[in-house]
Amino acid sequence: MSVRALLIAVLSVVCVGAAQAADPIVVKFSHVVAPNTPKGMGAERFKTLAEQYSNGAVRVEVYPNSTLYKDKEEMEALQLGAVEIIAPSLAKFGPLGLRVFEAFDLPYIFDSYAELHKVTGGPLGARMLESLEPRGIAGLAFWDNGFKSLSANAPIRVPDDLRGKKMRIQSSKVLDAQMRALGALPQVTAFDEVFAALKAGVVDGTENPHSNFFTQRMHEVQSHMLLTDHGYLGYAVITNKKFWDGLPGAVRDALARAMREATDYTNQIAKAENDKALAAIRAAGTTEVRVPSAEERQAFKKALLPVHRAMAPRIGKDLIEAIYDETGFDPDDL
Repeated sequence: MSVRALLIAVLSVVCVGAAQAADPIVVKFSHVVAPNTPKGMGAERFKTLAEQYSNGAVRVEVYPNSTLYKDKEEMEALQLGAVEIIAPSLAKFGPLGLRVFEAFDLPYIFDSYAELHKVTGGPLGARMLESLEPRGIAGLAFWDNGFKSLSANAPIRVPDDLRGKKMRIQSSKVLDAQMRALGALPQVTAFDEVFAALKAGVVDGTENPHSNFFTQRMHEVQSHMLLTDHGYLGYAVITNKKFWDGLPGAVRDALARAMREATDYTNQIAKAENDKALAAIRAAGTTEVRVPSAEERQAFKKALLPVHRAMAPRIGKDLIEAIYDETGFDPDDL
């Protein structure tokens, strides 16, 4: 080891040690899903690594299942500095005026995790995270949940089966347009209210990755599911920029390292966790799960492709085409 490298290593240990000597820095990580989902497990992995790599200079408190802030509250809480880290779904950024994130809501724009990660792990994803900074937010990472299936209390085989049905969506202009393209009636509902809304019949159906569907017990109140994989649900892990920039350098480096490794872990387990949840849904026997035929899947793709064109002026035609270039998506193939 060179003298310079040795000096840097010693200073790092001294800085972290000094921070450890004082009271630990408390980092509240709030999220709205269950602990046994990919996001919930990722948050716990980050906690373990952050406390380890900071040598106790940081204490991470994880608040799952909306126990600290609800779906509608967490973004404002972050910007006000009431919580340090949240991991909202990417659909949450459109209402803030950050429409580039709505590209992730476009139906069938990603056919696989490999295609998706070309965007989230590449320069396009990095530029999206940087766009948060003028809002006082530092983007730390993209975390996967998974690809969504459609569910309802009636069989779903073709797009017309959703005509007239009240379908729960997140607050997203793209998801609104998606449901309208299927003839459905989109209903914006907070995540923590979905089970009750389905049970009461306030909404007829929803779209979710299987881990959310199972852990929120939606399989108890939805009789049919079609494995459409029509859309992606992911998260941006974000922090209050003033808090992040104000951390001691060695502590910030430790948290950044923990976040990189927690991100790798979360994105590796996402598909496996959703596969496990799907098996549990099938085993419960309360929801009939169907795999669409090639023709049925193609019918959904054709019904939803116009959403790409309709949303291009809102999201940015250049961005959508840049994603096409990264993933190899060709709308003419449909």
